[in-house]
Amino acid sequence: MRATTLLMAVGVGVSVANIYYCQPLLGIMGSNLHVSEHHIGWIATLTQIGTALGMLLFVPLGDIAERRALTVRMCLFVAFAALLNAVAPNFALLAVFSFVLGMAGVVPHLILPFAAHLAPEGSRGKVVAKVISGMLVGILLARTVAGFVGAQFGWRAIFWISSVLMLSMALTFWRLLPRSEPTLRMHYFDLLHSVGRLVREHRTLRESAAIGALLFASFSAFWTTLVFFLARPPYHYGARMAGSMGLLAAGSAALAPLVGRMIDRRSPKLGIAIAVLLALASFVLMTFTGHWLIGLSVGVILLDVGVQTGHISNQTRIYNTFPEARSRANTVYMVSYFTGGALGSTLGNLGWNLGGWAGVCAVGIVLLIPALLILRKMRNERVEALDELEASIA
Repeated sequence: MRATTLLMAVGVGVSVANIYYCQPLLGIMGSNLHVSEHHIGWIATLTQIGTALGMLLFVPLGDIAERRALTVRMCLFVAFAALLNAVAPNFALLAVFSFVLGMAGVVPHLILPFAAHLAPEGSRGKVVAKVISGMLVGILLARTVAGFVGAQFGWRAIFWISSVLMLSMALTFWRLLPRSEPTLRMHYFDLLHSVGRLVREHRTLRESAAIGALLFASFSAFWTTLVFFLARPPYHYGARMAGSMGLLAAGSAALAPLVGRMIDRRSPKLGIAIAVLLALASFVLMTFTGHWLIGLSVGVILLDVGVQTGHISNQTRIYNTFPEARSRANTVYMVSYFTGGALGSTLGNLGWNLGGWAGVCAVGIVLLIPALLILRKMRNERVEALDELEASIA
């Protein structure tokens, strides 16, 4: 299981990077295609909207299809979509191809339920955390690698490289991952209908999906606009520095196994509470100290640890609650997650255009306030349950 978990972690990292390569390159893309900052910011938004749609259309298949073959096919789809981005001749087609790349980029969310399915009871949080740590390293290093490659060879080069990497991952998965037959027999449209029923009937799923969406919205608001902030005074940096900030944040992915063990011993709800508070603290800090590199760096680390902790905690909570419907429950969570990401990218761009860096931080704080309210409601429910238990004993 250890070797399989490592392979899955590497696979999700390489796959998920495709959704984030564009973020440190937006400035270069806009200059090359003669598009304003406001318009080129839509590339990140459309990629995330495409991912949300891909979650809805493809991820539920993990409950009814043989998982290894499905994962390999989606890797080939990503390779083709990356190739389209590499050859896009203008902004309009790049926007369309970015949407397609986002829609294809759901491979990590086929692998995560696959890993949870293979994991033994009692260590699911640890296994999920290791795979998610690979995903988070991929998200953050995507910006680093894309920033350096884009500055050296132009923005198209990273998509050529990605296409080759995804073809390699497809072959590796086919050779090394175990077959995993589904236990559920259901028609595709019935499967999609059952996803809606899960949302209606399970409050736990709605809570995790909402908090995950809000955390990722704040995260996307930050990363979509960071390259614009670093290009202005007092920094005057470019895509390479924006990528370096991703490298700084990626170091915190080493905490993922610790978070997983904490969740196995304690409760996913504790991890969710810590996540929201860390993310909120990061935006408050960056509002006042973001114009100094040390303040911005600490804020990046706090935000990444917070979002990472929330993602692991939410997904462990879902996988423990829905053992027979992990792919469908993950669909609900991840559709919400990337819808939140698209919203965050849009609002972050708006905040930047209206209020500069202070506007971006205000967007992050406002997005996290509803998450605090959901947390408070979750806490009150636990208190009420304990009161009822004590009353029944008395």
